[in-house]
Amino acid sequence: MNITEEKIDNLNSLVKINIKPEDYLPSVEKAIKAQAKKAKLPGFREGLVPVSHIKKVYGKSILVDQVNTLLNDSIKQYITDSKLSILGQPLPHPDTEKHNWDLSDEFEFKYEVGLAPSFELDFSKADAIPYYTIKIDPETLESRIKNIRKSYGKMTNPEVSSDNDVLYAELTQLSADGSVFEDAIRATTSVRIDLVSDEEVKKSLIGLKVGDVIEFDIQKAFNHDSFQVSKILKIDEVDAKDLTSNFQLTVKNVNRLDESDLNQEFFDKVFGEGIVTTEEQFREKITGELESMMVQNSETRFQGDLAKYVIAKYAMQLPDEFLMRWLKVTNKDLSDEDLQKGYDDFANNLRWTLVADKVVKENKIEIKYEDVFESAKIKLGAQLSMYSPQAVTDETLSDYTVQFLQNQESASKSFDEVKTQKVFEYLKSVITLDRQEIEYNKFLLLD
Repeated sequence: MNITEEKIDNLNSLVKINIKPEDYLPSVEKAIKAQAKKAKLPGFREGLVPVSHIKKVYGKSILVDQVNTLLNDSIKQYITDSKLSILGQPLPHPDTEKHNWDLSDEFEFKYEVGLAPSFELDFSKADAIPYYTIKIDPETLESRIKNIRKSYGKMTNPEVSSDNDVLYAELTQLSADGSVFEDAIRATTSVRIDLVSDEEVKKSLIGLKVGDVIEFDIQKAFNHDSFQVSKILKIDEVDAKDLTSNFQLTVKNVNRLDESDLNQEFFDKVFGEGIVTTEEQFREKITGELESMMVQNSETRFQGDLAKYVIAKYAMQLPDEFLMRWLKVTNKDLSDEDLQKGYDDFANNLRWTLVADKVVKENKIEIKYEDVFESAKIKLGAQLSMYSPQAVTDETLSDYTVQFLQNQESASKSFDEVKTQKVFEYLKSVITLDRQEIEYNKFLLLD
């Protein structure tokens, strides 16, 4: 067997594999004999089918299987021995000649190979990325305080509705002429006025009393949000999306959640007895809690900015035509339109992966099983806490994690997450963090 490589350019190669009978005949003969021992064919006793008959009936298919196995093993070994850094997998060249698949044939196969670009890492303190310390702006603070006061407040039933009230109402589907629809959708439900996005509809819901009846355009009210419409009407989301009818809204009750007073009883309920005694302390406490919560927002933003910076810094050329063909081959349902739309994101993710892998290799960064295990355990613990009212023991959580990581896809994803985190930690220690304070409302407006 002879394997040669023809370098098309720095990003593409053509690998030719020539296979002679002496390369494949031993494995083919062995496979034919094995088939003869287990074959069940009419007119022959099991295990006594002549080898010549097996060769005549199954010879070509066995030859194809053995040559394909030899091909796959050989090209993998060649890539390893030649230390080729490839992208995707080798693709059969369209000009590869067709074969008769006779047991005396010589075969030549051609494979296109996409090569990873060559580049050098040069991260230093000259690379500066913004790192935001998020401060709480007055508007966000007041909104949070208002929500807390409401959660500890009292429900009242005012005579007339206002913009923050909830209408407990009966909704009945109407025909185009305003009459009640035959087999109408009916729902006794709650309508939060503050969630209504259309100002005209919202205005019609303010000033209503028990027993008032109005015509209600539910799609306009919630900007055709099928999820909200389905939840209010208690119907399927698909049906809600296609709904065009208006509704008759009959007010059953007006509900209002009054905010709790800022007094000691309230402070004790929120933080525990005697921990906070003044409004000033209360505001400081809420501000601190909010800013602690913003640390993860800041880190997530930094990692996103750093990834974009790295991709722009190492805007290496890729074997785009090869990669597009490979994506089409490995994703049979991928349309040309979707490929064109998504290729740039794919290419940028690939550039990031190439840089990250090089960072790991050159800096001898270890990704240990213990790190992967702990990371997966923390994520699973967080997920379980959302659905289980009872705390899961550490032993049980560890057992779940072991089972989770036995799945190859889950283990691979967890490994990649830990690797990415370690790459960020390394880069964070090498580059300059341009630390900036920013208020939360302005942070949300960053590109």
